[in-house]
Amino acid sequence: MSDAVSANLEPAKKLGFANEDLIQELGYDDDVDYDLRDSIEDLIGSELLTEEDHDVVDAVIFWWRDGDGDLVDALMDSLNCLDENGIIWLLTPKQGREGHVSPALIQQEAPTAGLHVTTSEGVSEDWSAIRLAPRKKN
Repeated sequence: MSDAVSANLEPAKKLGFANEDLIQELGYDDDVDYDLRDSIEDLIGSELLTEEDHDVVDAVIFWWRDGDGDLVDALMDSLNCLDENGIIWLLTPKQGREGHVSPALIQQEAPTAGLHVTTSEGVSEDWSAIRLAPRKKN
């Protein structure tokens, strides 16, 4: 693999994705980071699944902006197709960008949706990613 191709895959690798993972994309709009999307698709070897797809997926990438609606409801809906060991990457505009969502709000809302925040990554110039995982059932 060339250095250029490897560098192109770095953002997707930060998210822990691998070849043949099934990834569903929610919250797509014209402001998403197309380079990040391309990086993910190149790494997994297929297109991202859409909101209309109902396959069980390994992970969800969810573009979320302030004003998009009720975060708890949206997070609960994002669990519908998620494998029991799957994760959600909530992608939000970075601080100072239009649509920024406070990480404190996400930390507060996630447990109501049955999720917990595990880590965060800077994945592009304009977007941050917060990793959410379902709470383990007892």
